[in-house]
Amino acid sequence: MRSVCDYTDFFVIATGGNTRQVKAISDEVHVGMKRDPGLLPRAVAGEREATWVVADYVDAVLHVFTDETREFYRLEDLWSDVPKLEAAASA
Repeated sequence: MRSVCDYTDFFVIATGGNTRQVKAISDEVHVGMKRDPGLLPRAVAGEREATWVVADYVDAVLHVFTDETREFYRLEDLWSDVPKLEAAASA
């Protein structure tokens, strides 16, 4: 994102199979970020509905969607000019 915006370096985009999974993914990232690097998000939105949770960690913005919401908003298409990095799934 560095090349196209000045408010963050990375978008992290993930998908949960349902709203409970979306919330669980968001919560797990929150716990991990708080524990390991000691970071808390500047802002979090969407936790109540949990179809799209966005958490702003300043250098990275986390987006966790349900399948339907991710397909509707298509952030990858919106930001198609930004280089993509694929992360390996963790077990």
